[in-house]
Amino acid sequence: MSSLPKCPKCSSEYIYEDGAMFVCPECAHEWPMAGPAESPEESRVVRDAFGNVLNDGDSVTVIKDLKIKGSSSVVKVGTKVRNIRIVDGDHDIDCKIDGIGAMQLKSEYVKKA
Repeated sequence: MSSLPKCPKCSSEYIYEDGAMFVCPECAHEWPMAGPAESPEESRVVRDAFGNVLNDGDSVTVIKDLKIKGSSSVVKVGTKVRNIRIVDGDHDIDCKIDGIGAMQLKSEYVKKA
Protein backbone atom coordinates (compact mmCIF):
# COMPACT_ATOMS: atom_id res chain seq x y z
CA MET A 1 0.00 0.00 0.00
CA SER A 2 1.04 3.60 -0.47
CA SER A 3 2.63 5.67 2.31
CA LEU A 4 0.87 8.90 1.33
CA PRO A 5 -0.53 10.98 4.20
CA LYS A 6 -4.24 11.48 4.82
CA CYS A 7 -5.86 14.73 3.76
CA PRO A 8 -5.53 17.30 6.60
CA LYS A 9 -8.89 18.84 5.66
CA CYS A 10 -11.25 15.86 5.27
CA SER A 11 -9.05 12.89 6.41
CA SER A 12 -9.52 11.08 3.11
CA GLU A 13 -7.09 8.26 2.31
CA TYR A 14 -7.37 8.71 -1.48
CA ILE A 15 -4.48 11.13 -1.98
CA TYR A 16 -2.32 11.47 -5.08
CA GLU A 17 0.82 13.36 -6.00
CA ASP A 18 0.74 16.19 -8.55
CA GLY A 19 4.20 17.62 -9.12
CA ALA A 20 5.40 18.94 -5.74
CA MET A 21 1.88 18.87 -4.22
CA PHE A 22 -0.43 16.33 -2.61
CA VAL A 23 -4.04 16.53 -3.85
CA CYS A 24 -7.24 15.18 -2.31
CA PRO A 25 -9.79 14.23 -4.99
CA GLU A 26 -12.69 14.25 -2.51
CA CYS A 27 -12.43 17.84 -1.19
CA ALA A 28 -9.95 19.29 -3.76
CA HIS A 29 -7.53 20.35 -1.00
CA GLU A 30 -3.90 20.75 -2.08
CA TRP A 31 -0.81 21.05 0.11
CA PRO A 32 2.95 20.91 -0.51
CA MET A 33 4.90 17.69 -0.10
CA ALA A 34 7.75 19.50 1.66
CA GLY A 35 7.07 20.47 5.27
CA PRO A 36 4.24 19.58 7.57
CA ALA A 37 0.70 20.04 6.32
CA GLU A 38 -0.98 22.72 8.40
CA SER A 39 -4.52 21.97 9.37
CA PRO A 40 -7.03 24.74 8.55
CA GLU A 41 -8.45 24.50 12.08
CA GLU A 42 -5.05 25.32 13.56
CA SER A 43 -4.38 28.28 11.30
CA ARG A 44 -7.78 29.99 11.65
CA VAL A 45 -8.71 31.73 14.88
CA VAL A 46 -12.22 33.17 15.15
CA ARG A 47 -12.80 35.91 17.73
CA ASP A 48 -16.01 37.52 18.96
CA ALA A 49 -16.73 41.26 19.02
CA PHE A 50 -14.67 41.68 22.20
CA GLY A 51 -11.63 39.63 21.12
CA ASN A 52 -12.44 36.36 22.91
CA VAL A 53 -11.48 33.21 20.99
CA LEU A 54 -14.48 31.15 19.88
CA ASN A 55 -14.38 27.35 19.61
CA ASP A 56 -16.80 24.66 18.46
CA GLY A 57 -19.45 23.97 21.09
CA ASP A 58 -19.28 27.42 22.76
CA SER A 59 -22.35 29.45 23.67
CA VAL A 60 -22.63 33.02 22.41
CA THR A 61 -25.01 35.96 22.83
CA VAL A 62 -26.11 38.23 19.97
CA ILE A 63 -25.09 41.89 20.59
CA LYS A 64 -27.10 43.53 17.78
CA ASP A 65 -30.56 43.06 16.21
CA LEU A 66 -30.00 41.00 13.07
CA LYS A 67 -32.51 41.01 10.22
CA ILE A 68 -32.95 37.65 8.54
CA LYS A 69 -32.66 37.95 4.78
CA GLY A 70 -35.80 36.84 2.96
CA SER A 71 -37.93 36.91 6.10
CA SER A 72 -39.63 39.44 8.34
CA SER A 73 -38.07 37.81 11.42
CA VAL A 74 -35.34 39.42 13.50
CA VAL A 75 -32.77 37.89 15.85
CA LYS A 76 -33.03 40.16 18.88
CA VAL A 77 -30.21 41.50 21.07
CA GLY A 78 -29.47 39.12 23.94
CA THR A 79 -30.53 35.96 22.09
CA LYS A 80 -28.40 33.11 23.44
CA VAL A 81 -27.08 30.63 20.89
CA ARG A 82 -25.72 27.32 22.16
CA ASN A 83 -23.39 24.77 20.58
CA ILE A 84 -21.91 26.83 17.73
CA ARG A 85 -19.65 25.47 14.99
CA ILE A 86 -16.80 27.42 13.43
CA VAL A 87 -16.84 27.29 9.61
CA ASP A 88 -14.92 28.97 6.79
CA GLY A 89 -16.40 31.87 4.90
CA ASP A 90 -17.82 35.33 5.46
CA HIS A 91 -20.33 34.10 8.04
CA ASP A 92 -18.00 32.07 10.25
CA ILE A 93 -20.45 30.68 12.85
CA ASP A 94 -22.91 27.92 12.00
CA CYS A 95 -25.67 27.50 14.59
CA LYS A 96 -29.29 26.68 15.32
CA ILE A 97 -31.40 29.38 17.00
CA ASP A 98 -34.54 28.37 18.92
CA GLY A 99 -37.68 29.56 17.13
CA ILE A 100 -35.80 30.43 13.93
CA GLY A 101 -33.78 27.39 12.88
CA ALA A 102 -30.38 26.81 11.33
CA MET A 103 -28.44 29.87 10.22
CA GLN A 104 -24.99 31.37 9.94
CA LEU A 105 -23.74 34.38 11.89
CA LYS A 106 -20.75 36.68 11.67
CA SER A 107 -18.50 36.56 14.72
CA GLU A 108 -18.41 40.37 14.90
CA TYR A 109 -22.07 40.40 16.08
CA VAL A 110 -21.73 37.97 19.00
CA LYS A 111 -20.02 37.79 22.37
CA LYS A 112 -18.94 34.68 24.20
CA ALA A 113 -21.36 33.70 26.96
